[in-house]
Amino acid sequence: MKEFFHVETVEAVLAHAASFSPVDTETVALAECLGRVLAEDVFSDVDIPDFNRSTMDGYAVRAASTFGASEANPAYLNVCGQIKMGERPDFTVHPGEAAKIATGGMLPDGADSVIMVEHTDRLDDTTIEASRSVAPGQHVIEKGEDIRRNEPALVQGIRIRPQEAGLLAACGKTEIEVFRRPMVGIISTGDEVVPVDRVPGDGQIRDINTHSLSGQVLEAGGVPMVFGIVKDDRDDLKEKCRRALQFTDMVMISGGSSVGARDYTVEVLDELPDTGILVHGISISPGKPTILARSGGKAFWGLPGHAVSAMVIFSVVVRPFLDRLCGLRQAVRRFPVQAVLRRNLASAQGRVDYVRVRLVEENGTLLAEPILGKSGLIHTMVKADGLIAIGMNTEGLYEGTIVKVMPL
Repeated sequence: MKEFFHVETVEAVLAHAASFSPVDTETVALAECLGRVLAEDVFSDVDIPDFNRSTMDGYAVRAASTFGASEANPAYLNVCGQIKMGERPDFTVHPGEAAKIATGGMLPDGADSVIMVEHTDRLDDTTIEASRSVAPGQHVIEKGEDIRRNEPALVQGIRIRPQEAGLLAACGKTEIEVFRRPMVGIISTGDEVVPVDRVPGDGQIRDINTHSLSGQVLEAGGVPMVFGIVKDDRDDLKEKCRRALQFTDMVMISGGSSVGARDYTVEVLDELPDTGILVHGISISPGKPTILARSGGKAFWGLPGHAVSAMVIFSVVVRPFLDRLCGLRQAVRRFPVQAVLRRNLASAQGRVDYVRVRLVEENGTLLAEPILGKSGLIHTMVKADGLIAIGMNTEGLYEGTIVKVMPL
């Protein structure tokens, strides 16, 4: 087992994520796939679309029949038919002809483009006047232009959003193979922690972390499994940890990660079978005394007891591990927002400081306003829109610096 409290960089901790395996898979109905992670490559059984399709209301024509047309010198075309939606046209468009078509309609043989109805005038039942020219393929989606038959439409390891669900429907998929939602065990520790339905007595605090961490797990695509509050009792903690490891894919304990006479997490982990500590201490603030262990192939986290510290550690470090368990090909990309720092910020070298900020706009400029407060103050997270990182070799940031804000 590693030496107690040997501090690692954030990058070194994140490198361990690749050594954990995704959860197993299951089959779900198309209607239930939203938010799940695809566990198979998906191929379409048809070209999408399966025909040359109009993207406008107008007339299907041969583009050459409109070349040179303008309001001053319109082209005159004979109307040779009307295309019914959902049916294959049974006629051909010849040079100098046009066929009335609606958006989504199938182009008849001979037609290679569509002129918008706004650029035409109907002179009589058989003749239209076209005041614009069109190029071949204009206002048309060609057969297979979206997705080719038997070519990959979607690849394994992506999270299914509404647009992916629509593409799955277009490919004729009624059932989808997805990764199971990882079960994440959550344990709160400490004699001072009481349930939320109890009025705290002297020296006590309600159980915040179970609920804030559960919310973060749900947002990340996992399923929180709450094992309740454990008092500072070594045997009770060991039993809760054993049960959590038995029924979940990853475990998080809040509290019990710092140096303290009654913090038994490290001792309990040392006694669990097939368990070893990978990290105890990360060069990050808040959240330095975080523990990462491997127990029977499962990630086991010892998070700080302070609510803000636990949430920051989850966002920065734990979330990429959960993404891995979910089966994602890469950690979820949360693109930062650029903003201008509103005040000077000091920082200690040798660690990465994550500072909570509120985003405000003034005179067209997006500003990042630091929300300062101790790691036990949950209201600072409520007020925050995101986090900014101050590098471990930096003594601080000056007002006016362009910063990247990681959304919360």
